Amino acid sequence: MSNKRGFASDNNSGVHPRLLQALQQVNVGHTIAYGDDDYTHAAQNLLKQHFGETAQSFFVYNGTAANVLSLKAMTNSFNSIICAETAHINVDECGAPEKFTGSKLLSVETPDGKLTPQLIKKHLHGFGFEHHSQPKVISITQSTEMGTVYTPAEIKELTDFAHKQGLLVHMDGARLSNAAAYLNLSFQQITADVGIDAVSFGCTKNGGMFGEAIIFFRPELAANFKYYRKQGMQLASKMRFISAQYTELLKDGLWHQLASHSNQMAQKLAKEVAQIPQIKITQKVEANGVFAIIPPRIIPQLQAEYFFYMWDEHNNEVRWMTSFDTQPEDIDNFVAKIKELL
Repeated sequence: MSNKRGFASDNNSGVHPRLLQALQQVNVGHTIAYGDDDYTHAAQNLLKQHFGETAQSFFVYNGTAANVLSLKAMTNSFNSIICAETAHINVDECGAPEKFTGSKLLSVETPDGKLTPQLIKKHLHGFGFEHHSQPKVISITQSTEMGTVYTPAEIKELTDFAHKQGLLVHMDGARLSNAAAYLNLSFQQITADVGIDAVSFGCTKNGGMFGEAIIFFRPELAANFKYYRKQGMQLASKMRFISAQYTELLKDGLWHQLASHSNQMAQKLAKEVAQIPQIKITQKVEANGVFAIIPPRIIPQLQAEYFFYMWDEHNNEVRWMTSFDTQPEDIDNFVAKIKELL
């Protein structure tokens, strides 16, 4: 099997050497299980430094669990969750949010993956009416599934609107590092400071092996979360192997270095393909994704050498993702292949 670096997903990349080393360093002796260990406590303290003193964090294995269980803590079964039509919770989690929360997902069509108060107003009705699921949470993704990034002002406008309506705001932060690097802001400045109530903060897409963090900024949301995590089969017995990765990413800015590189590679790719007349870039390139419409005849041959996913088959729109380990020569060779096929 070829191990050529492609452009399908930042999940396809390997693990950064420093994170592998961090895993090895905690792989000695015995320590208390289920998160009551010094490594996990250290990681949680670091998360407070990056997200603010109100941050209460919990580790789980994967991104779907991070989203689903955080939403479980924010809802009752009679509630509804408003999200973009393209949201991971709506498209790529096999109905898990609805199965485990009991809540109804209400999707909103957006031009760029970003929600606004105006776009979600149509779902804000039926409050107190027992025949209607009760809106409770707005879930946004940062950076979005379309590779775009919310500014702090856009988030603040949305959270202020939500809170006035008695709603909470959840952020799917699988690529939060890419967004923070693009904005050149801290995690706190684009979460707690602008009114986010809970965030799923991923490391897997930014050089990690496994593990995600759920961070609550309201104590009442965290109060019973340890029980939801256990019922959700996400309580890691050897949690130090998740915690160690977060400590390594956060302690000296490695997260920023890796995410910035990934973003820069997406910018390079976009710049190169934009010069090809037969290719049309369809979204702003702000994080580490490039969306483009390309001639359909070259897609199978191109995928055979550099695997990537179709985004919209009807319009011949593809998605190209860069990773922390994408190299300039990967892009040069990819673009050369496109030109050759054209």
